[in-house]
Amino acid sequence: MTMNRRDFMKVSTGASGSLVLALSLPGCASVQTGFEPETDEWTPDVWLELNKQDEITFTLARVEMGQGTYTGLTTLIAEELDVDPARIQVKFAPVAPEYRNPFIGLQLTGGSTSVASSWQPLREAGASARLMLVMAAARVWGVDANNCRTDNGRVLHPNGVDSLRYGQLVELADKEVIRGDVPLKPRSEWKYIGKQAGKLDARAKATGTAVYGIDVELPGMVYAVMTRSPRYGGRAQSFNRDEILAMAGVQAAFITERGVAVVAGSYWKARKAQQAVRVEWDFAEALDTTVDEVFEGYRKAASEDPGEQERSEGDVEEAISKARRVVEAEYEQPYLAHAPMEPMNATAWYHDGRMEIWAPTQAPDLGRIAACRNSDLSPDYVTVHTTFLGGGFGRRLTQDYIEEAAAVAYELKVPVKLIWSREEDMRHGFWRPAMLHRMTASLDGSDLTGWDHQIVGPQVLDWYVRNAAPAQYPWAPKFLYNTLGKVGLMVEGLATPKDVSAIEGAIGYPYQVPNVSVRHTHTDPGVPITWWRSVGYSHNGFAVETFMDELAHEAGQDPLEFRRKLLAREPRHARVLERAAELAQWGTPLPEGRARGIALFQSFGTYVAQVVEAGIENGEIRVYKVTASVDCGQVVNPRIVEDQISGGILFGLTAALFGEITFNKGEVQQSNFHDYRLLQMYQVPEVVVDIVDSDEAPTGVGEPGVPPVIPALGNALFALTGKRQRRLPLTA
Repeated sequence: MTMNRRDFMKVSTGASGSLVLALSLPGCASVQTGFEPETDEWTPDVWLELNKQDEITFTLARVEMGQGTYTGLTTLIAEELDVDPARIQVKFAPVAPEYRNPFIGLQLTGGSTSVASSWQPLREAGASARLMLVMAAARVWGVDANNCRTDNGRVLHPNGVDSLRYGQLVELADKEVIRGDVPLKPRSEWKYIGKQAGKLDARAKATGTAVYGIDVELPGMVYAVMTRSPRYGGRAQSFNRDEILAMAGVQAAFITERGVAVVAGSYWKARKAQQAVRVEWDFAEALDTTVDEVFEGYRKAASEDPGEQERSEGDVEEAISKARRVVEAEYEQPYLAHAPMEPMNATAWYHDGRMEIWAPTQAPDLGRIAACRNSDLSPDYVTVHTTFLGGGFGRRLTQDYIEEAAAVAYELKVPVKLIWSREEDMRHGFWRPAMLHRMTASLDGSDLTGWDHQIVGPQVLDWYVRNAAPAQYPWAPKFLYNTLGKVGLMVEGLATPKDVSAIEGAIGYPYQVPNVSVRHTHTDPGVPITWWRSVGYSHNGFAVETFMDELAHEAGQDPLEFRRKLLAREPRHARVLERAAELAQWGTPLPEGRARGIALFQSFGTYVAQVVEAGIENGEIRVYKVTASVDCGQVVNPRIVEDQISGGILFGLTAALFGEITFNKGEVQQSNFHDYRLLQMYQVPEVVVDIVDSDEAPTGVGEPGVPPVIPALGNALFALTGKRQRRLPLTA
């Protein structure tokens, strides 16, 4: 979003003197603003509601899935409104153009963009409302508004004695007009931004009052489960319907596009009936592959197609041909599941010519399109109620579970809650794509002179555009939905944003090398994929930073010094690298059987360097300590930054040590946490997070902790064993 304060809020008065706000966002007329005498509520903008009872409500446009948007974004608006964030009630935004993520163009929470995209607009919204309240109080008192102050929901008279509550002023404030820019608080006056504080939703989550998707209960609700094809793309032809309908509690059983739905009065009865379902599948168009075959295809594609040039500097071929030493390596990363704590679920109710959806979704506007696809409704007749999310990691950006719930609800015309089991979540999801990297570098003594990186694999947008394109144009008739997706892919990089999911991080290679080439060979084996925490940065981080470590070893250089000398023009990279190394006491002796590895990566605008201290005990890799230095610009809540970087580190370590989804003739072989393991408590290392003090604009923290930790661990294991691992997961 590129706007200044003047563009963001233009205030004018109509004939009635009521406030009209025109936001620099498309379709802003869909959310009504102004004072409502019937309810005594004042809505100065699309985010805030204040009433005469001093109740303040903030509409949260980015979903809360544990990453801290509930607290962080409330803090932004509270700071400028000058109220304690704990006083503000929070509600989740409905689907409306005003609540689209301006960085993405959809009402979507992802890409670690929540704070960055909200930093200016929310502060200006809070500041504008506060200024109008001050102007109203000054008019009542007959004083200069510039001499009035505010404090936790009150406007203070210049005499230091009198004051008025915000609630007493809301009706009068509605008639005030702001001319010129809205002043924001200087950093020196911040009370809440940048301060260490707990999460505002902690009590609700701890006491069970926070409503997640799986908690939704409606009168007359029934429960549905779905038996899906064991191979992606398979279609149900028939099943033992009469037998299933005769079972206790079963109310319906029928074939859908996704499989066989079984509906019962309770979840347990639906699951019991599902165990008896026998389906005749049509596998004519189903996935039929193994992971080995996927990588065979990748290697074939890499050899036949050099790929699209994504970054080119100097002449890499010449540098390699003239080099004294050429180093080559190939890296593999497997398919990965998301495995959020709350499995996929959604509740749908088709009634009175409309459909309501309750769902833990990262993209409610895409959820609305998903419901439309499985009913006779247009988006205007679908309401999505977003709940708390029990983790997302990108999985809840894809709306297949909402499609399923909507299809069943449309058939039955009663409230339906559809729940995936953990096994279904593992076997029928969308994965982080498997990727192949071919790396070549040229060395002249200890100088790195050439860098060639070929990335081989699919693009996420190919799988995601199906509902994303219609969500951008909700006025389009449904028969155009698939066409919109195809057109979006055709004009990618021209009329629509370029999909960088395969190359992000690789094209941002920070090291000063005179000859650089980064290429992408696009090949798709047909395995369903979606965004995964840190997306392309996750696999490119492993390839780039492991290869850098290999080159340091080949050049006879310390890995820290080798990187440092190539970062002369990258001060923010260099700063976090040096801070992490210093905090981890890089170069000092360690107990026998331990070693350190280092890695550096920028993702989502945030610079992160990590040092991992690891060893091998009883045939198992043990990570003892991870030290991270983070430069994410200005910080809203340091505790949330620490939590998110720490969580990203543990998420990345889990992937590095255990993460792998495999296929046998198209069937996923993993089913639960016994064969898709997570890091256990005894394996959790000490984590130290250092935050760089900065005046730069805020950037993301939910994902940047993931990319560096995987190569840093691999580099530590190499330092310990002398054996280089180029395939994930790592082994002892």
